[in-house]
Amino acid sequence: MTPRKNRLSMPLLVLGLLWLTAAPAQEVLKLWAGQDPPYSKDNTLVEREELIWGTTCVSQVTEPTLTIFPARGQNTGIGVVVIPGGNYMVVSIHNEGYDVAKALAERGITAAVLKYRLPDPRSSDQPEKVPLVDARRALQLLREQHVQLGLRPDKVGVLGFSAGGHLATVASLWKSADAAENPAFSGLIYGVSDLSEENLRWLEEQLYFRKLTPEEVARNRLLDLVGPTTPPAFLVHAYDDQTCRVEESTLYAQRLHENKVPVEMHLFPKGGHGFGLGNKASGTDQWLPLFVDWLQRWADQP
Repeated sequence: MTPRKNRLSMPLLVLGLLWLTAAPAQEVLKLWAGQDPPYSKDNTLVEREELIWGTTCVSQVTEPTLTIFPARGQNTGIGVVVIPGGNYMVVSIHNEGYDVAKALAERGITAAVLKYRLPDPRSSDQPEKVPLVDARRALQLLREQHVQLGLRPDKVGVLGFSAGGHLATVASLWKSADAAENPAFSGLIYGVSDLSEENLRWLEEQLYFRKLTPEEVARNRLLDLVGPTTPPAFLVHAYDDQTCRVEESTLYAQRLHENKVPVEMHLFPKGGHGFGLGNKASGTDQWLPLFVDWLQRWADQP
C-alpha cells in the first residue's frame, strides 16, 4: 500500500508541474547574434558581477543581451525595453532591471531588460555610440517578437533609470531612420535631460572619453530637441535626489507640455536616487502602478 503521505503529495506535484508549464519562461536574446557588434574592437575584457550601491551590478559588458519577461494574465499588448542605470560605468541589472521587469510582467506588460555594452575605449573605437545602438537594436528585436508575445508593435517603448534614463531620452530624441528602432513612449525614472556644466563633464568623462565638439554639444542639448513628434513620457523624481537634480524631470516635462506632447510626472519629497521599485516609507513604491495605469490609458487612446 502506498503510504498516506505519498498519496497526498501526488496532487501537489501535479499542480506544481501544471504551474511550471503555464508560467512563461524568460528568453535571453543576444543582441548581435551571428554578427560583430557595431563599434566593437578586439579586447580582453571579462564581464563581472559586483555589489555596488547595495545591489548586484554588471561591469565590462561586451556581449549585450535582452532578457524578455512575457506578460502574465491579461496581456495589454504593451512592450517595454527596460534600461537600467549605472552611471555608464556598470549596469544595475537587478534593482533597475529584472526586479522592475517582473513587476511589469505581472501587470500584463511584456518587459525586456537590456544589458547594454558600456562605453569603454578598451572595447570600442567609438564608445559614445555603443549604448544607443544597443538600445535601438533592443527595440527592433522586441518588435520582431510581437506575434509570439502578443504585442502591438506601435505600443513598444522604453523605461530608463538614471543614466539609462539619459539613454532612453536620447533614443526618443535622436530619431533613427528605421522606425522599428524608435520608442513609442518613454518612462524616465530619475533620468537626465539637461546639459548642465556638470552633465557636460559627465558625458565627456563617462561616455565620450574626450571633449565634445561644438556640434556634439548642440546635439546633446536634449531639451532643445523636444518637439511635437517627441514620444509621450512618464517621469518620476524625488526632490532630495542629490545625484540627478529634480529639474532634469521638471524641465523636460515643461518642454513636452509646451509642444503639446502628452506627459505625466510624479514628484516625491523624499526617495533619493537609485530607488528602483521604490519603498513604502517614502511613497516611491507608488510609481510603478501609476506608470502601468498611464500606459494603459495612453495605449487605449484612438
